Formats: sequence, structure tokens, C-alpha cells
Amino acid sequence: MIGVELRKLVRRPRTWVSIALLAALPTLVAVFLAVSDVAPRPGTGPAFLSAVLDNGALFPAAALAIVLPLFLPVAVAVVAGDAIAGEAQDGTLRYLLIRPVGRTHLLVAKLISVMAYTLLAVLVVSGVAYVVGTQLFGSGPLPSVSGTELSTGAATLRTVLAVLYVGWSMLGVAAVALFLSTLTDSPLAAALGAIALLVTSGVLVALEAAAVVQPYLPTRYWLAFVDLFRDPVLTRDLLRGTALQAVYIAVFLGAAWANFTTKDITS
Repeated sequence: MIGVELRKLVRRPRTWVSIALLAALPTLVAVFLAVSDVAPRPGTGPAFLSAVLDNGALFPAAALAIVLPLFLPVAVAVVAGDAIAGEAQDGTLRYLLIRPVGRTHLLVAKLISVMAYTLLAVLVVSGVAYVVGTQLFGSGPLPSVSGTELSTGAATLRTVLAVLYVGWSMLGVAAVALFLSTLTDSPLAAALGAIALLVTSGVLVALEAAAVVQPYLPTRYWLAFVDLFRDPVLTRDLLRGTALQAVYIAVFLGAAWANFTTKDITS
């Protein structure tokens, strides 16, 4: 069943179109930077973007910062929201369960497919950004946010950890959308529900009056991967973000399993 879901993922044009659009946005930004030769002032715009004119090797991190606040979570929410609700809308969910496939097995297969999409999207965005950045701006020793120079090995390791951290953060989005997908027969409703939660979280993170709840909001630590490029690495927000997403993933996947394994399937 897992192999079936993964094959469906890679054969769907929607998968590659959405990933191509995700990679196209940072590419467009890089082209404008290269043509104008004007980068945002330090402290403004997405993280690292002010430094990419001097070193294109920084562009993968900048690309993640560009797509992370909105475009990447929307894409993940749409794919995860379609996982169960899409089958129900098409009238194929009952037929899937008639076969000797347990509901838990089906849910796990859908989850692995969503995880594969999330990791694939993050890797493609980072990989395309590295090629575009180094071709347009050149490459050199990677500087840390603190101003020191990172060795090639350290820079590679920190970039890999940043990709994994962003992917882990997006699994929190996927868990919410997958849960909502078990509640409705509308993929759009499931995706919009997850997006609404994220938009609300983003608004509250920027609101001083909501300071008491900000440490528990799903989007609070998304950009903490920037701390991986400090020297030394600041681990406080990274650890908090990792633990917070683990809670969201566990709670919403548990809720998705509890609901899906007990509900009446009529579609």
C-alpha cells in the first residue's frame, strides 16, 4: 500500500507542478537580484537575502526563508488535506477499505506519501536554489550570521540540518491537514482549515498582546533554522521548535487515527 501511494505521488502532475512553482519563486528573486545588483539592507527581507550577492552558496538558506512563511505550508496543507478527503470525494475510499487493507495501514501509507512530498519539496527548493545562487552570484567560503567563516564540512552539515528542520516543521502542518482530511469529504475544506490555523498563528506571533500563547503557536519557531548558521549555534529555539512540532504531530496524528479508525465510511 505504501508503494502504491508513493507511485501515485510521483505520477501526479500536481506534485511536480507545485514543487516547480515553489522552486520558481526563489529563482525569480535571484534573477531580480542579479539584474538589479541591489540586495535588501541587512536586517530587512528574508533571512540571508542581503548577503547572497556576495556568496551564492547562501541562497539555499535564503530560498527556504522565502517559501517557508506561506508558499511551502500551503502546498503541504493542500497535499495532506487531499490524502483522505480526496479519496472520499472521488468515491474511492470505500473501495480501498473493501480490500484487505486496514484503516491504520491506509492512514500510515497516506502519511508516508505526505512526508515524501514534504521532503522532496524542501530538497528541490534547496537544490535548485544552490545551483541558481552559485551560477548567478558565485560561491565561496560560507560566512556565519555571526561574521565568522564556516568550513565546507560545517557549512554542509548546517545546511542539511536546516533542510531537516524545515521538513520537520512542515510535518506539523501535514498532521493538522491530515486530521482535518479525516473529518470531511472536501479536500479544499481540509486544506483551508489547516491554512486558517497557520494564518491565525502568524498573526498572533506578531501581536505583543498574545505573548503568553506565542511559545505554543505552530509557526513560532519556523525560522529558528537561521540559528544553525550562527557561530556558535544557538540551540534554544531550535530545540523548542523541534519539541513543539513533535507535540503537534503526535496530537493531530493521534486524533486522525482515532477518528479515521472509528468513523463510518459512506463515500
